Parts: sequence; structure tokens; C-alpha cells
Amino acid sequence: MIKVNAVGDACPIPVVKTQKALNELNGSGTVETVVDNEIAVQNLTKLGNNRGCAVKSEKLKENRYKVTFTVGDGTEKPVHETPVFEADVAACVPDSRKNTVVVIASDKMGEGSEELGKTLMKGFIYALNQQESLPKTMLFYNGGAALTCEGSPALEDLKSLAAQGVEILTCGTCLNFYGLSDKIQVGEVTNMYVIAEKMTQAGLIIKP
Repeated sequence: MIKVNAVGDACPIPVVKTQKALNELNGSGTVETVVDNEIAVQNLTKLGNNRGCAVKSEKLKENRYKVTFTVGDGTEKPVHETPVFEADVAACVPDSRKNTVVVIASDKMGEGSEELGKTLMKGFIYALNQQESLPKTMLFYNGGAALTCEGSPALEDLKSLAAQGVEILTCGTCLNFYGLSDKIQVGEVTNMYVIAEKMTQAGLIIKP
């Protein structure tokens, strides 16, 4: 494992340091980069996606984020085939979150099979995590509240989205109703006033 400390480094240094560490692996292995801002997390995630690495990000504490790159599962691109990253290095991506709000009111997506619906919802959240343009806020209420809680199949992807700066809010009334008040694992508890405010001020609302 190679650990990269990019705390306090301005763009594009975290990307440059991590790119160098990935090349130094010269095979399978892991690179862990620690940074102090969400924009760096977004840029590092993009780097990992470009290279085909498995990328996981998490918020360690206030102003501390860890991005882990795993190489060696056969999906990553060899160094000589890795796309030139100068464009991304030269102009750091500004906060890519638009005023888009994703509203999730169920742990299932669509009508029909419950099992299929849960699989589709997990896939949707995973796919959302892979987008270059992330939503600004995700709202969870009613049955959707369970997705931010212990045991949720989408928990790791939601934690990654949170680490990249996506605001994740879960209805407190819903958590209480389902007995999940002490089970929430990602984001913050909110109320219906804030949910209504976020939705009315959104530039775009997406409801899977």
C-alpha cells in the first residue's frame, strides 16, 4: 500500500501525487490519498474512474477525506494506456454539484417485483455515484429512509457520495416511525420544512 498525504495541497497537486503513486505500484496494490476538501475528492474519483480502478471515498472527520484506489482486479488500464490527465490537472474541476435534488421515497425503484425493485434502487444509487455531475442534495423519506441506515445495501455508495460533497438528508419523522432513529449511518436527520424548502428551491428534481 502507498499512502499519499495531500492535506493542504492546492489543486492539482493531490491528483498529481496520486497519479504518480498509482504508476509506482507497477502492478496490483492500493493507494490511499488523504485530502482536506470535497473538490479534491471529486477530482481523485474522476482520476480513478479514468484509470478503471476501484475507487472508494469516505469522510474521516471535518475537513479530512480518504480516497482509496484498488488496483489488481483486472479492470484497470495499464499505465501506457491510461488517458492523459493533463486536462483535468490543468483546470481543477469546480464543485460539480448542480442545484439538483434527488428524492428517494422508497427502498425500491419502480412497480412490480419487490426484489427487482430493491436491486434497481441499489443500482441507481451506484450509477449516481459514477456520474461526473453529482446532485447537490439527496432527500430520503418514508420507505427510502431505510437506505441511509445500518444494513442498507447502498450504504457504501451513499458514504462515497457524501464524501464528495453531496448533502444527504433523511426525514426524522420517518426514522422514528420505522424505529430507525438510532440506525442512521450517513448524512443528517432533517424535517419536513427543510425537505419542502430543498424541493421548492431545486433547479431539477429527480425521483427514481
